[in-house]
Amino acid sequence: MTSLPPLILASASPRRLELLAQCGIAPAKVIPADIDESVLPREKPLAYVARIAAGKADKIAADHPQAIILAADTTVTCGQRILGKAENEDEARAFLKLLSGKRHRVITAVSLRAPDGKKRDFTMTSIVKFQRLSEADIKAYIASNEWRGKAGGYGIQGLAGAFVSFMSGSYTNIVGLPVHETVKALRGLGYAWI
Repeated sequence: MTSLPPLILASASPRRLELLAQCGIAPAKVIPADIDESVLPREKPLAYVARIAAGKADKIAADHPQAIILAADTTVTCGQRILGKAENEDEARAFLKLLSGKRHRVITAVSLRAPDGKKRDFTMTSIVKFQRLSEADIKAYIASNEWRGKAGGYGIQGLAGAFVSFMSGSYTNIVGLPVHETVKALRGLGYAWI
């Protein structure tokens, strides 16, 4: 049996690493891609996450051509507004107030690069609705610090799970990596670890 090329996760997200581990996938390395994640003027959410994920994958693939690269980017959108990672408590509070009582989309783009030049790029969208959040709900969530480093200022896998009154689509997508689709794409590139 031929040995598999090393898999590099081009993301610093501990949640993505945990989701891969649940499938028995242990990347050989974790190398976060340092790219400009600014939103372009009039850029739509789907185009934005696809561009960022592909940019991360291409950057790491250029330095590691012998590896399979897995990159992803997740954003939360309310209407056409892109809610990235909250920079501070005030922004996290504003995000939670905006999402209170409303449906929003969580979009993850995944980009894979293989040593033979093959690419797999796809996006997955899930819908989440929050209950109406009281000031006490928001204050307690901000105090928990769970919002740090998370798109939209919340993580569904933590305390904010209690805010969710409706969900449609992939739960793991909302966490940060659509596992079923990612595993299928990896297998399509010949990465069969089990």
